[in-house]
Amino acid sequence: MKLFYKAGACSLASHIALREVGAEFQLEAVDTQRKMTETGTDYRSINPKGYVPALVIGSDVLTEGAAILQFIADTHPLSNLAPDVGTIPRARLQEHLNYVASELHKAFGPFFRDDTTEKQKEYAAHAVATKFDYIETLLSDDRSYLLGDGFTVADAYLFVVANWANFVGIDLKSWPYLASFVERVAARPAVQDAMVAEGLTEQ
Repeated sequence: MKLFYKAGACSLASHIALREVGAEFQLEAVDTQRKMTETGTDYRSINPKGYVPALVIGSDVLTEGAAILQFIADTHPLSNLAPDVGTIPRARLQEHLNYVASELHKAFGPFFRDDTTEKQKEYAAHAVATKFDYIETLLSDDRSYLLGDGFTVADAYLFVVANWANFVGIDLKSWPYLASFVERVAARPAVQDAMVAEGLTEQ
C-alpha cells in the first residue's frame, strides 16, 4: 500500500490508522497546490479530485478519508479500530466520521485559503467553536474516546482536525474535555510516529 499525504492535513488520520494496525505501507508527499507528488508525478493521475488522502492498494486507488479509515480498520479486525458492521456502535462510528468530515473539517476550510478575509476568519472561528461545543458535550461524561474506552478511526480523524486549532489561533482550553482528548491521542505511539514521519514533531 502507498498513502499519498500532505503533512498535517486530514491524511494524517489515515497515516495514524495504518501505524495503529501495523500495516506495511509507503508514504509519498503531495504538493496539493501544484498537484504534484514528491517523485514528480501528476497527482491528478492518481486521484482526479486533487486532494489528499489517496491510498493505493495494488491496482486500486481509494480516496476520501472516512472511506480509507474504515477500509484500514475492516482489513485489520484484530486492531479493534472499528466496531462490527451492522451494529449500533458501527453506525455511531460512521456518525462521528461524517460529522468530523462534513461539519468540523469543513468549518476549518476558510483558514486554509489564501483569499480569506479577516471577517471570514472570524466567522469560521465561530463556526468551529459551535462544532467544538457539540463534541465537548459528547466527551463530558469522561469517556476516553468518542465511542467509550476504545480508540477508533473516528478518534484519529477528530484528533487531526481538532489539533488544527493550535495553528489558527483557537485555544482549546475553552473546551477542557476536548483538550484532554487531543493530549491523550497525541500520546499514542502510533500518533507520535506518524507526526515525526511527516515532520510535524521531532523524535
